[in-house]
Amino acid sequence: MHDTLIIPIMAAAITAGTPILYAALGELVTERAGILNLGVEGIMLVGAVSGFIAAVATGNSWLGLAAAMIAGGMIAFIHAFLSITLRANQVVSGLALTLFGTGLSGYLGKSYIGIPVPAPFTVQKLGFFSDIPVIGPIFFQHDVLVYLSYLLVIAMWLFMFWTRPGLHLRALGENPGAADALGIKVITLRYVYVMAGGMLCGAAGAYLSLAYAPSWLENMTAGRGWIAVALVIFALWNPWRALVGSYLFGGVDALGFHLQVMGFSVSVFFLNMLPYVFTIIVLVLVMARQGGRFSAPAALGLPYDREER
Repeated sequence: MHDTLIIPIMAAAITAGTPILYAALGELVTERAGILNLGVEGIMLVGAVSGFIAAVATGNSWLGLAAAMIAGGMIAFIHAFLSITLRANQVVSGLALTLFGTGLSGYLGKSYIGIPVPAPFTVQKLGFFSDIPVIGPIFFQHDVLVYLSYLLVIAMWLFMFWTRPGLHLRALGENPGAADALGIKVITLRYVYVMAGGMLCGAAGAYLSLAYAPSWLENMTAGRGWIAVALVIFALWNPWRALVGSYLFGGVDALGFHLQVMGFSVSVFFLNMLPYVFTIIVLVLVMARQGGRFSAPAALGLPYDREER
């Protein structure tokens, strides 16, 4: 039973959840800095097409990943400039980025549809760890980007909750005025973290086009960016909860695929909408548990003007 159903589904959940995890971590660090970025979907698409084009041009998927992260950081810089410097409405700016990224990626990738990636990221077993019963096939028989996501979660958790710069990051989202009074460079650090978040979202897009489904298809993110935004709320702005949530959403996605393979007579449209229905249900349950209130950073989405503190 384990070998034929449960283990493959759990392993597929990690694979399907990895792009959501990268994007969720990017949005998490951005929101911890006090900036709401609803442009995750657009940034992922730009990252996916940029990484794919670079990988095809160079024959190196690592250079493709780097290109995707740079592209994601550049798109996020636009949002940072609008929301931090110009103090524009962050919701409007983020939605505009999603529309912009969707159109730009479609235009750039039009001539690359149907072209295979020369050297995609493939499964790399981790020696002894991959041979551990049950745990090995689930966690340690994936590509290197999955393993890097494990390390990223640990590093981000340690950084946020066990270092002084991490404390400064949380202060940016909770009380930027007090942080500024203590000498923390609020504007500069917000730029840094918004762009860092954009780079992780770009990496999420690159995972889709260079590892998960090594090819380029227009709108290939299929709403994963929006799931990542919702997942940050589910995770209560904690990297470990983001990890668990990403794999839960990935598991729902993988379950739909396995049900089709097993021949269940369920509409493909119903199976495709399962991850999004699950997202809505989870958000409702989290809101009910929190009494209708989320423990979001107090200054999230609020523009900061140093002259008004």
